[in-house]
Amino acid sequence: MKLVIAIIKPFKLDEVREALTAIGVAGMTATEVKGFGRQKGQTEIYRGAEYSTNMVPKIKVEVACSADLADRVVEAIQSSAHTGAIGDGKIFVLDVGQAVRIRTGETDDTAL
Repeated sequence: MKLVIAIIKPFKLDEVREALTAIGVAGMTATEVKGFGRQKGQTEIYRGAEYSTNMVPKIKVEVACSADLADRVVEAIQSSAHTGAIGDGKIFVLDVGQAVRIRTGETDDTAL
């Protein structure tokens, strides 16, 4: 099993969800996060005053899937979240040791 974690631009969330649904992903978790990288923050105007923020709002998408589906999940996220501009995000793939569905007690791939 794999856990795919993607940090994407907020306006790309619906496109990513649709791409994942199209390849058969049953569920995902999305969290509003803030961070910085090469994008180095952004400048905003609030009540006529300009100020810069170091932390840029992003969405963290987490998908737990079987190992054979992980490459397709990464491809779907990459193609649907791509804009070509700086700050498109990152994708991380981690191994998952165990998964348990609380309601039924199913484990590993059947719990997903």
